[in-house]
Amino acid sequence: MGKVAGLDSSSESTRIVVCDADTGAVIRQGYAPHPIEKGPEADPQAWLMSLGEAAGGGLLEGVQAIGVAAQQDGLVPLDADGNLVRPALVGNDKRAQSAAADLIDSLGGRSAWAQAVGAVPQATHPVTKMRWLARTEPANAARIAEVMQPHDWLAWQLLGRPARRTTDRGGASATGFWSAAAGSYRPDLVELALGHQVRLPEVLGPSGTAGFTPEGLLISAGTGQTMAAVFGLGVGEGDAVVSLGASGSVFGIHHEALADPTGTITSFADATGRHLPVVYTSNAVRVLRGTAEMLGTDLEGLSALALKSSPGAYGMVLLPYLEGERTPNLPHTAGSLHGMRRESMKPEHLARAAVEGMLCGLADALDVLRGRGVAVRRVFLLGAAAELGAVQAAAPGLFGVQVVVPQPAEYAALGAARQAAWALGVAHGTLTPAAGAGAGPGGGSAWVDPPRWPAAASQVFEPGEELPVGQAVRQQYVTVRDEAYPGVFRREA
Repeated sequence: MGKVAGLDSSSESTRIVVCDADTGAVIRQGYAPHPIEKGPEADPQAWLMSLGEAAGGGLLEGVQAIGVAAQQDGLVPLDADGNLVRPALVGNDKRAQSAAADLIDSLGGRSAWAQAVGAVPQATHPVTKMRWLARTEPANAARIAEVMQPHDWLAWQLLGRPARRTTDRGGASATGFWSAAAGSYRPDLVELALGHQVRLPEVLGPSGTAGFTPEGLLISAGTGQTMAAVFGLGVGEGDAVVSLGASGSVFGIHHEALADPTGTITSFADATGRHLPVVYTSNAVRVLRGTAEMLGTDLEGLSALALKSSPGAYGMVLLPYLEGERTPNLPHTAGSLHGMRRESMKPEHLARAAVEGMLCGLADALDVLRGRGVAVRRVFLLGAAAELGAVQAAAPGLFGVQVVVPQPAEYAALGAARQAAWALGVAHGTLTPAAGAGAGPGGGSAWVDPPRWPAAASQVFEPGEELPVGQAVRQQYVTVRDEAYPGVFRREA
């Protein structure tokens, strides 16, 4: 079928992969950094300049379709002529934290938001950034006639700024004013946040086409960076993704949206027509880094120390709430070390307790999803810390399932390229409807299966005979957690 390209415009750079549309084989790649962003604002024109640099040297020669993935916590405010009102607001804008609390109260609390759109406003959400603008820059807010996310805006620019504006389900579900459960916008929430209605992009289906460039290249629906990465990995129902950053995130693949009255689960849509419930933790690799610094070593040194210890760390349990915690909801607490005895007070046992504490905190997040019916038969473990030997040794037993550690690759760009191949196949009639698929949204055509690209090259770790040991360590952690914080996982009916 030819060549397709996927681009990933992150907060730091643009990465492009050109792939064979049928096999997914990477043919060539491009990269260009973004200018260093000063705080939570960015000039979208810099994203375009970076894209042009990454695509230089004929990188896109022979490409028939392009998919665009980008950071999904961005708000691009435009006036009635489609011009920028002010720089884009991106990332976790801490200035908007009070605006998030304000919005939560304005609708009647966390449960009201969870029921409305599957998410409780955070400083990251575009809807919260809109409230912040209305409160702090009322003149700019009054000029806003339409809003986009970064991937919407980039696709629109590639298409030559046509009259039609589009987005996808995944990106829309991250705004805070589109419901994954209902599959529709909540314009009343836009007005609640900004004070007036604005134009919102048309939400395309997973294999939809946003349009064609003046040169005839097909541009697919695009999606948020997280949704693209999950699609690029090739995960499906029964798979969970645990992402190890400074903080943590745990995603499941599910057949329906999950409304969570507590707001612990955020209900995203994925890039395939399914749903992507996510649970966040405030602490992940920061636990390992902090412990490593305490012991005068680095992450690799911490891992080597932990492997000298044994499961259970001689009875020591680290509750890893160093920056407070989102799951469980303990925003003002601190980390704590339990079960210290003279024989356990050695560097290797503290290192092991840190690894186990971090993973048990993420296992708590997995259990939140399991408790709502999300199947977890294997876990994809992402991030540089997933390569640590101690993490790989402990994770299968603590999670209770097979753990898959994919080789490093540009998964968001690969997911965008796979989406482009999907849209191209549908446009050319070479892809067929998915087995048992009914009509799509609005009574349109049935969903079709995406191109069957090879799964990510990975290492696989089984719980095996160590499963009972791992589950005993997990139970030790749960016992300490519940004694220290009784009822923290008692959920609302």
